[in-house]
Amino acid sequence: MKIFIIVGMPAAGKNIARLYAGSRDMVYYSTGDIVRTEVKMRGLEVDAVTTSEVSDDMRGEDGMGVTRLALEEILKTGAEAGFLEGMRSWQEIELIRERADGLVVAVLTPRSLRLERICSRGRDDDSPQNFDDRDQREIAYGTAIPIALADAYILNTGTMDDAMEQLDAIVQEETTK
Repeated sequence: MKIFIIVGMPAAGKNIARLYAGSRDMVYYSTGDIVRTEVKMRGLEVDAVTTSEVSDDMRGEDGMGVTRLALEEILKTGAEAGFLEGMRSWQEIELIRERADGLVVAVLTPRSLRLERICSRGRDDDSPQNFDDRDQREIAYGTAIPIALADAYILNTGTMDDAMEQLDAIVQEETTK
């Protein structure tokens, strides 16, 4: 299976992979979705602190618990290609690559534009006040390493269509090899 591993900082625009996958009937799993679902299943409030605590709990001692769940789900589909989003460490990338052909795609967006998006998207766990803390937490998880070592990049500073075209070019090149 070819897995496009989507990485990037919060509000960089990783969600374009979800939209792309949906428009092409491709499978897509997000570790953030898995964590938010767990928060709700536990009857907890979906806010930045609770989501972070549940995420840490689910990730376990080695930090890869949520990635294992997402990987198992995508592999169960039997699809030829799909997307996993939300990996934060190189160890998670290696785990995926042990079981599938993984290509890391980093979505890059300037900090100021990411903050603008945080303010406008309206998720329960997003706020300008938590922006710096969340960035630092992501960096502490190791997010910068998969971004720096990615196989392909999307510079997401224009329209959503621009970013989707960049992703489409990557997917087309990789799935027609």
